[in-house]
Amino acid sequence: MTGAATRLVLWRHGQTDWNDARRVQGHTDTPINAHGRRQAAAAAALLAALRPAAIAASDLSRAAQTAAVLGELTGLPVRLDARLRERFFGDFQGLHADEIAARFPAEYARWRAGDPAPGRGVESLDDLAKRAAEAVRELAEAHPGQTVVATCHGGTVRQCCAALLGWPPDGHRSLRGLANCHWAELQYDRERGWQLAAYNVGPDNPRRPDAEPGGAG
Repeated sequence: MTGAATRLVLWRHGQTDWNDARRVQGHTDTPINAHGRRQAAAAAALLAALRPAAIAASDLSRAAQTAAVLGELTGLPVRLDARLRERFFGDFQGLHADEIAARFPAEYARWRAGDPAPGRGVESLDDLAKRAAEAVRELAEAHPGQTVVATCHGGTVRQCCAALLGWPPDGHRSLRGLANCHWAELQYDRERGWQLAAYNVGPDNPRRPDAEPGGAG
């Protein structure tokens, strides 16, 4: 990628009933709910102002449905990519945290302590980072100097940020989880590589479409 900076927006999907109930979703294909649809509409209006050149999304319904709102607003097609899925959570999927702790106490303790591969079929953070970062790099490289949007999941966004920025394996723990329908923005240029320009941006915390990183103040 050369010339003007390429802007990558990593956008978390709208709320689902499982988000609201605080159940672990992973690869479970849950749709966004009515509140999630409202969130997507509000966020899409802001993202459309960035004039994206391309939109990709996880093939899980909650991400695909969220991306479709932006696609309808911009007239752009949405390319589905399974590499943008959330982490696969194995035996944890569908359970509340207290249920996981009761059924699998050792693995739960490792998960909460940040173990990258806690067991019970949970995908390793390294595998998640590799597949998701590969997908977003391809998306950005296909549109140098433009804005692209990858609609995915909270854990996927954190791992992508850490992988692209070259952080150590536990670097993702420096980032708080994204709110539903909020996003992270990274920019790439040949001189500086990848830089984090904004994080946890959304309708309640908007960022000007023309804002550039590195300004004074």
